[in-house]
Amino acid sequence: MKVLTIVTHPRTDSLTHQVAKYFISGLKEAGHETDVIDLYRHDFNPILTEKDEPQWNSPHQHYSKAVHVEMERMKNYDGLAFVFPLWWWSMPAMMKGYIDRVWNYDFAYGPNKLHHEHVLWLSLAGAPIERFKKRKYDQMMEHYFNIGLAEYCGIKSSRFELLYETIRVTDNTAQILFDNAFKSGLHYAERRDN
Repeated sequence: MKVLTIVTHPRTDSLTHQVAKYFISGLKEAGHETDVIDLYRHDFNPILTEKDEPQWNSPHQHYSKAVHVEMERMKNYDGLAFVFPLWWWSMPAMMKGYIDRVWNYDFAYGPNKLHHEHVLWLSLAGAPIERFKKRKYDQMMEHYFNIGLAEYCGIKSSRFELLYETIRVTDNTAQILFDNAFKSGLHYAERRDN
């Protein structure tokens, strides 16, 4: 499978970027091809302006050149992967802006939907698993990413994975996170219908 991997973190030396490298190694080990977009260094403006707002009453949509470039890029891949830190129980604003602008009406939802076979949302969370389970944040986020985004946009197989306790990482815990990220890449194509 050809996978577009989108990494979102302001620092290139972050744990998120390290995890992404292990994930990509797992993808390649499994025989997948991948290209990487680092949203913070990609020169993509996440702010949705008037030119990228859908024209609800028009049968044809006209978006900015930057958005069309990204839409055309996405058409070249069978699968998608997002690697990002969990901020306020969701994705960073940079990634949200990318989705707002690129996963737009008549491309990702509405009359036309995304064609991708699978999407993985691999997120790094600072808190331990117990905090997520206690208030069912994990279920809320799984629903949001797998159903609210992926399924709504036509992607039938979507998996949301959290790597927990990523704030105070030791060499031992870092290796566990890296191993889990590698396995996520290795088993990327395992189908999980929403």
